[in-house]
Amino acid sequence: MNETAVTSEPVEVWITGIGLATSLGEGLDANWEALNSGQINVDEQGFAPYIVHPWAKVNLEAQIPKKEQRQMEAWQRIGTYAAGLALDSAGLKGNKDILSRMDMIVAAGGGERDISVDTAILNAEAQGNCTPGFLNDRLMSDLRPTLFLAQLSNLLAGNIAISHGVCGTSRTFMGEEVAGVDAFKIALARIAGGQSDIALIGGSHNGERKDLLVLYEFGDYNLKNEFKPVWARQDHPGFALGSAGAFLVLESKPHAEARGARPLARLSKVVADRARRKEAGAVTGTLDRLWSALDVHETPGAIITGATGAEPVTSEERAFLDHHKSFAVRSSGTRFGHTMEAHFALGLALAALSISRGALFAPGDSSGVEREMKEAPTQIVVVGAGHYRGEGMALVEAVK
Repeated sequence: MNETAVTSEPVEVWITGIGLATSLGEGLDANWEALNSGQINVDEQGFAPYIVHPWAKVNLEAQIPKKEQRQMEAWQRIGTYAAGLALDSAGLKGNKDILSRMDMIVAAGGGERDISVDTAILNAEAQGNCTPGFLNDRLMSDLRPTLFLAQLSNLLAGNIAISHGVCGTSRTFMGEEVAGVDAFKIALARIAGGQSDIALIGGSHNGERKDLLVLYEFGDYNLKNEFKPVWARQDHPGFALGSAGAFLVLESKPHAEARGARPLARLSKVVADRARRKEAGAVTGTLDRLWSALDVHETPGAIITGATGAEPVTSEERAFLDHHKSFAVRSSGTRFGHTMEAHFALGLALAALSISRGALFAPGDSSGVEREMKEAPTQIVVVGAGHYRGEGMALVEAVK
């Protein structure tokens, strides 16, 4: 990294590594094969009536030392594992020279609750067994210090640094879906502006959490009772939370060429906005403006959207998609569930993977929104509209 040598002309930014650990499997081949075979992995019973996409089991020791796993909650293990896969994909695992100066930007939510402690306290309250000072006494005696630390959002970056030796600058963004947009927007700007040579960016999410399901149920956001693709949920809207980790390695073209790395794709632009959503069509209008800022000009092209299934935002995003019917559409939410902070990173990973393999993966439903695409995409637009607020978009292109 060179903090002082800021270039006057933007540097081309390549995606040279992808790490995916999702409900469909571990690694690029497993996810690609699952996508093209139409596989969708959901659990309709374990958290009934709510539906989740559970994380595919992996051998954690392949990426995380066993002694470090004990200090992590599930969302941190998922993210640290996916980060290791991204470093492997980029050919950087064990390269202490590069890792020691590699920047990191993480999109993360808050940590996980101790459900047993929360349940005991709530039961005591319901039964009238709360004496003065009861709550403070229980919290001081029952909550482990390590659990409190695990709730800090920036602990994922710390876990990655410890497990994989990524020791450059570190930033963590919070704020549900838009946190992922901001993470990549900042990373792209820093590398294109010459303030950084190489960075690891991404996020993780554990959707198999009763506390999160309760939280989102307060807003009536959860998909219930029966799984349906994102585009078929108008009568019963909502998202199915997903467990996934998605990380990418971004680096400047000169840095990649100097170490002999091959690009999977190019990240050309990331833009963001926040519609006020106080009037119908606000999201559609914002997405149209973001599209205009991307300089999308080539076909064959595709759109990978993080559409949530929640309303009214999904209907407004669908109206935006109707303006661009020449582009084949894919919904990551149908296949992986909604992964909040990690969702934009997941979309970028799928875009780069598709461009690197010269094909767009198979449609995920038969609603007519998603259609077959036989040509190799040269441009893929990744769209992220948060279930409650925030909109973002990115342009991923083939390297010429």
